[in-house]
Amino acid sequence: MDWKEVKDVDKGEAYLKKEFKFKDFISAWAFMNKVALLAEKAGHHPDWSNSYNKVIIMISSHDAGNIITEKDRNLADLIDKLGH
Repeated sequence: MDWKEVKDVDKGEAYLKKEFKFKDFISAWAFMNKVALLAEKAGHHPDWSNSYNKVIIMISSHDAGNIITEKDRNLADLIDKLGH
C-alpha cells in the first residue's frame, strides 16, 4: 500500500492520503464513481478532491476522532484493488 500517513500533531489527527492520476477527466470521474460505491457499501466515506485528471483521497475515521483505524486501511485496500 503506497498510501501516505499524514499526521497533524497540533490537532492530534491523522489520515491516509493518496493521489491518483488518469488520462483525462472522464477516467478520473469514473474512478470516483467506483470509489463512491465502495465507500457507501462500507459505510465509510473519504474526503477527496478532483481537478481534471487528478483525484486526491484522504481517509480517516471521523467517529474515532479523525485518526487512522483498521477501517481506513481496509477501505484503502479496496480502493487499490479497483486498479487505475
